[in-house]
Amino acid sequence: MIKVNKDYGFGKLLELTKKSYIKRLIFDFITGRKLVKELKEMDNYTKLEDISKYYLDGLIAVEDKRFYEHHGIDPYAIGGAALYIFQNQKVGFGASTISQQLAKNLVLDQRKKLVRKIAEIFATIDIEKNYSKDEILEMYANISYFGDGYYGIGNASKGYFGKEPKELDLNEATLLAGLPNAPSVYAPTVNKELCKKRQQKVIRSTVENKDITQEEAD
Repeated sequence: MIKVNKDYGFGKLLELTKKSYIKRLIFDFITGRKLVKELKEMDNYTKLEDISKYYLDGLIAVEDKRFYEHHGIDPYAIGGAALYIFQNQKVGFGASTISQQLAKNLVLDQRKKLVRKIAEIFATIDIEKNYSKDEILEMYANISYFGDGYYGIGNASKGYFGKEPKELDLNEATLLAGLPNAPSVYAPTVNKELCKKRQQKVIRSTVENKDITQEEAD
């Protein structure tokens, strides 16, 4: 028979867990903010004004079309994802906003999925509170992985096309905007066909968002 120490009953365990969790969240925020500082100080860090508008429009359209409207968590996207799962009995698309994805990159570790997700939500709120939307978008573009060892839009732009991010045309920009979702799948050096399909989705989304015309897309 297993003996249970009465001093460590459920109530005590819950209390200790809460204390440990709060400490971990504080550690995450401090670490995340340090990473933000280090990220912005990197030599290849690219300012928002030095990134192609085609790329920024494509990124927002395909990843988080209500980016400038919500406060980090998008209930409409969550509802849409839940409805899709209910109707199709499978996961079709994610509901994470750009702010959530940035938070995930800043506090990512090996904790259990539920705990990590809760930490991600708190980190998202913290990011939205302390940084403007343009800063969040800029940081996300610089911390994203594009495949082939390219981290950040500056490295990806130069690596894939030999261009500065500001010089990317519609075709190049929409290709790159589609990669961070799954670079191991969509990178042009991995699967050109899937890369093209993903790019076409970015272009369709950009047209639907009225950032470019159908004529430009064609």
